[in-house]
Amino acid sequence: QVQVVESGGGLVQAGGSLTLSCAYSGGTFSEYGVGWFRQAPGLEREFVSAINWSGLRTFYGDSVKDRFTISRDDAKRTVDLQMNGLKPEDTAVYYCAATPRTYGGHVDPQEYDYWGQGTQVTVSS
Repeated sequence: QVQVVESGGGLVQAGGSLTLSCAYSGGTFSEYGVGWFRQAPGLEREFVSAINWSGLRTFYGDSVKDRFTISRDDAKRTVDLQMNGLKPEDTAVYYCAATPRTYGGHVDPQEYDYWGQGTQVTVSS
């Protein structure tokens, strides 16, 4: 049974940094692309970032480009999301998800088979 679990959320001041981590268990980690999505109250789930199965391709939403960095460590079975220059509008629940798809930009939440429970990120102004 494939499972993904997020950690690293918390409260931070605007301009600060946080690193979210997605831990993967079950299945073959190296075969899956991993994405991060977020959802703020009253809003739709938004694509944040993704990394493909090989780690050679990364993707970012326009609102986080140049501030967030995604990386994967297949030995540790983790995908990290380094978030710098945080803004109050980054406040949301952040979800990690895994997709077996090996092509495309991984921006569509419909392609993801496995989701974590989410971790709260709150950025104060």
